[in-house]
Amino acid sequence: MKTLLKSFYFAVQGIAAAFQTERNFRIHVTAAIIVIAAGLFFNISLIEWIVILLLIGGMLALELVNTAIERIADAVSKEFHPLLKTAKDAAAGAVLVYAAVSVVIGFIIFAPKIIEVFS
Repeated sequence: MKTLLKSFYFAVQGIAAAFQTERNFRIHVTAAIIVIAAGLFFNISLIEWIVILLLIGGMLALELVNTAIERIADAVSKEFHPLLKTAKDAAAGAVLVYAAVSVVIGFIIFAPKIIEVFS
């Protein structure tokens, strides 16, 4: 049980470190807070909440993986290496793809509600 608690402690430390050092992680957390507030304001359905929470969790998790890849690549070599650049760029690209898809899904969920309020 003690090792399990240590695992959770280390995971929370990793999240806290990413929040403190990674601007993009903080941006995603801020966006998540705004989307959750919008979900509460527009009273979205249970299924919409599930989708939103999966998107938020996936986005934050992917940003943490991207950060881990960047840190490992930087630890391996301080000098430019094309394979490390490709790995870092691919990880950043994965975050971008997921963010773009999340925005589209968010638009699908929230646009009708926003239109309804203003019409």
